[in-house]
Amino acid sequence: MNHKGVRKEKLAASDIAMLGKKEKLSTHIAKNWQLYAFLVIPIIYYIVLRYIPMAGNVIAFRRYRAGSSIFGDEWSGLKYFRQFWRDGSYWRAFRNTLTLNISYLAFRFPMTLIFALLLNEIKNVRWKKLVQTVSYLPHFISMVIIAGMVRELLSSNGPINHMLVALGMDKISFIALPEWFPTIFVGSGLWQGLGWGTILYLAAMANISPNLYEAAEVDGASHFQRVMHITIPSIMPTIATLLILDIGGLVGSGGSFEKVFLLYNPMTYETADIVSTYVFRMGLGSGNYSYATAVGLFEGIINLVLLTLANMISSRLTDNGLW
Repeated sequence: MNHKGVRKEKLAASDIAMLGKKEKLSTHIAKNWQLYAFLVIPIIYYIVLRYIPMAGNVIAFRRYRAGSSIFGDEWSGLKYFRQFWRDGSYWRAFRNTLTLNISYLAFRFPMTLIFALLLNEIKNVRWKKLVQTVSYLPHFISMVIIAGMVRELLSSNGPINHMLVALGMDKISFIALPEWFPTIFVGSGLWQGLGWGTILYLAAMANISPNLYEAAEVDGASHFQRVMHITIPSIMPTIATLLILDIGGLVGSGGSFEKVFLLYNPMTYETADIVSTYVFRMGLGSGNYSYATAVGLFEGIINLVLLTLANMISSRLTDNGLW
């Protein structure tokens, strides 16, 4: 009886503690309801536009006909997965997606970090703000305008070809040659996103204590040594997090769909066609919605696997990860 009484007392105490936590949470929400109100719209956004549409993935396993049920009207199993697995056009798009995204990541990631380190070393506040503003501006230009500018610059009568002719060289049909598309994709991406990508790095650098730099300077550390042994280790969690997210999206479309869709053409499919544009053509273009859904679902699974692997490797090597 004594043991039972002790257990009851423990359970009662735990219930009281949980009730206290609930009351504290409700009190906190009541006091800061304005801040919690900001979460309402993002939560509704993700529920309506992200989670509810996931139910539509069922048509990857069912045959969908226009005008029938949105969840398909006939079970097809793995038919559409086997179909794109044998489709050479899909694997071309898959290869191009990896090639373009890895190439862009290989250039953008280190250049963004280096640019952020250089910006952080500018002591003149006005000059620093000017450089930041100029480098941020392309990010706010619409992708349609960016694609139009790229097409005009690289057209047969554009300034770049005029410059080549002035140098005694032949004109190059940049937009029509598949071998030039990766260069155009990476180059335009660097111009548009390099400055904007430094924001998180600069925010992390702003939290580094100046005392660390002063102590290192007193100990005789050079400028380069202070960057290598203080700045970079201090922002390593930020570097690891951004790298994990980038690796997790190597197969995804991310922000590349609009650019590729606006810049590619049938002559450059060999190197420009990616998974997202392939899904667009198969789904909305050809009406093969179940097939396109199967391809998109497979793409999402690969991204999830890459994200998990990148997080595991980062957690083991640097002790920094998303979870």
